[in-house]
Amino acid sequence: MASPVALSPRPNPPGAKPNAIAARSKALAILNSSNKAPRSPVAPASDPSDGGMDLAEKMNAKVREQFVSGKKLGEGTYAIVYAGHYRSNPSSLVAIKKIKLNAEFKDGIAMDAIREIKFLSELQHPNIIRLHAVFSTKDQNLSLVLEHLPLGDLEELWKNKKIIYGGADIKSWANMLCQAVWFCHENYVLHRDIKGNNLLIAADGTVKLADFGLARGFADPGRRMTSNVITRFYRPPELLYGCYHYAGGVDIWSVGCVIAELAIRGFFLASDTDIGQLATICDHFGTPTEETWPGVSSLRYYVAPAQQPGINKGSTAAKMGKPTSWWRATFPLLGDDGIDLVRGMLNMDPKKRLSAKQCLEHRYWTNMPRPTKKEKLPKQGGGEAKLGEDLKRKGGETPANGRVDKIARKLDFGGMG
Repeated sequence: MASPVALSPRPNPPGAKPNAIAARSKALAILNSSNKAPRSPVAPASDPSDGGMDLAEKMNAKVREQFVSGKKLGEGTYAIVYAGHYRSNPSSLVAIKKIKLNAEFKDGIAMDAIREIKFLSELQHPNIIRLHAVFSTKDQNLSLVLEHLPLGDLEELWKNKKIIYGGADIKSWANMLCQAVWFCHENYVLHRDIKGNNLLIAADGTVKLADFGLARGFADPGRRMTSNVITRFYRPPELLYGCYHYAGGVDIWSVGCVIAELAIRGFFLASDTDIGQLATICDHFGTPTEETWPGVSSLRYYVAPAQQPGINKGSTAAKMGKPTSWWRATFPLLGDDGIDLVRGMLNMDPKKRLSAKQCLEHRYWTNMPRPTKKEKLPKQGGGEAKLGEDLKRKGGETPANGRVDKIARKLDFGGMG
């Protein structure tokens, strides 16, 4: 047996709201209006007083006029990010992400943008970045109006050695992340790119999950999904072994890696290559076999330990994994309960891995120390420049600081796969 198959989503998942559906309808109307063919002679007449605009164009103009665009915060190959605010309330700040037209894609719009609009329109939660609106400009570019999150991201935070934090702070950040992932999975959405620099921080200290460019809905049983997703440092072993069928466990593995990084203030599972990544994972958790992970031998790229020669002549590449004493010595900020939670998230067998709901039910959250209140969490001034840097990237794209956790962008876009 291979790793678990995700089930079909229900027509009306829990948490869906009428205004989310309306937002999605508006986004689709904008997409259609920005790429429509010339009007036919039988098209309804437009009102000359509105400059000859049809209904979709009027809706789009009404949305666009609500916002004022300010200075440019950042620019990448995928998008340009501007500071902005509501015209009616200059103190209500937003980030305007202008998607660049690209001739490589149908209608000039990257699939990442379509995914981001679709899922952020459906998902409204305190720990998920908010999509305020979508509109097209006169030059046919699509713009996403996103929540203004000025305090950088979790990766930037743990890298800043001037900031001191403890176990209660990690527990608070980790809980907000788990809440966001639980909500995604309850609504049958896989994020597929959870990492520290996709976890942005609001002015009040709230952590927000961002960048839904690689997200997708749960698949029908038996339908193949691409395994080439999730930035390598956070990619679970079943994807590295070429699994075609997977569920929420791929996101949970990434969450476990993020929590571990907060605890050690460094990258936990890091390698330059996919083979090296698997070797690093096996160093920590042991080499998987049919006994420890039933069905692993059926995955495309799996090689049994007996078929892998070891360093010493006549030996094999089987590894035992780290003992409990190593985990306690490496993760003192998590304590035994936190270590148990992270190891449950990082179980090699996706069927044995904790679900998002099980993560939130873990004793770690209720035992001492209590999570720090978000208003009292350590903060740093990431500023608008960092917000622009975080929002301008595609899903799976690495920061511009030389990170080596690159991911191939050769994705299976069939059915938004």
